[in-house]
Amino acid sequence: MTQTSVSATYMRGGTSKGVFFCATDLPADKRARDALLLRVIGSPDPYGRHTDGMGGATSSTSKVVIVSRSLREDCDVDFLFGAVAIEEALIDWSGNCGNLTSAVGPFAIAQGWVAPTEGTTVVRMWQQNVQKRILAHVPTRSGIVVEEGNFREDGVPFTSSEIVLEFLDPADTGKSGLLPTGNPSDTLDIPEHGPVRVTLMNAGNPTIFIRADALKLSGRELPDGINRDARVLGRIEMIRAHAAVAMGLAKSTDDASRNRPATPKLAFVAPPSAYRTSAGAEVTKDSIDILARIVSMGKLHHAFTGTGSIALAVAAAIPGTVVSEVARTLPGVPTRIGHASGVLTVGALVDLGPKGWRVEKAVMSRSARRLMQGQVFVPSA
Repeated sequence: MTQTSVSATYMRGGTSKGVFFCATDLPADKRARDALLLRVIGSPDPYGRHTDGMGGATSSTSKVVIVSRSLREDCDVDFLFGAVAIEEALIDWSGNCGNLTSAVGPFAIAQGWVAPTEGTTVVRMWQQNVQKRILAHVPTRSGIVVEEGNFREDGVPFTSSEIVLEFLDPADTGKSGLLPTGNPSDTLDIPEHGPVRVTLMNAGNPTIFIRADALKLSGRELPDGINRDARVLGRIEMIRAHAAVAMGLAKSTDDASRNRPATPKLAFVAPPSAYRTSAGAEVTKDSIDILARIVSMGKLHHAFTGTGSIALAVAAAIPGTVVSEVARTLPGVPTRIGHASGVLTVGALVDLGPKGWRVEKAVMSRSARRLMQGQVFVPSA
């Protein structure tokens, strides 16, 4: 068996990891490209381990990012994000990854596509999945990215330098809009489960919000407990699939579950309450504005997705949403989200205009680091 090598960079961005590629190093044909990327990650793997690939066999670590120089005058680079299914031969290109977004700027600077400036380099990015502009403020010194620092990110065991991300106009401005049904909340009739009240939101990524008590949960749950409960995960997926249809993102619930596992994501929320994180740290009631957990690719996320946090911060600012009912927030003040690994703070500038709710931008801080750079090998046949 012969092998083909492809230039790649393995990077951590926020609480995620992924394999980064230059678009020019991959096949132009999308089917051939996806087949290569699946083999790089090690999917499909019926054992759920990614033993023969670069994937980490979780929704946070089975990801790919394709980056290229931008042809847009207002951007430096374009990037496309893919969420790779573990046990199926599927890459979901329907949404963005807020965490790995933080690694795109450092990647572009390392490639020589953006000239670094002393102190902070602003990388202007075009997110191809959701067709939005993002600004990354990347620490740079002496011509290179500064990766070491004192910025601590819950869900990441080591400190690093802080990268500030500005997601410009992150709400859906197309046919669906920020609130795809036009309502801050809706009641869906879920077979075998009855009526469920949800908020359907298009900001960052399409996201569904539901109160934790509607799922007979507290909002303090940790991944190990939820991910062993097939009954709870099954109900969450059924709600997610029905909501995807209601949002106009899937033709049927089967289509949503089979072909669109990455988006929309579903988060359940509860009022602030003290709890213990996965690492055993105590989070006090006064240090957070809302309890939240998010399900990604069929499993409870070990922290909270970056794009999901954007949607949550936006929903917290809009009266009548499931989120605003339980969140303790003030206008113009960033929302502190209590998740399974700790606390994530996200700010969103939201206002009500003649055409409805508008999101000017969302801001969050993440960190990123190159883990490995070189050649990744895949069997040629």
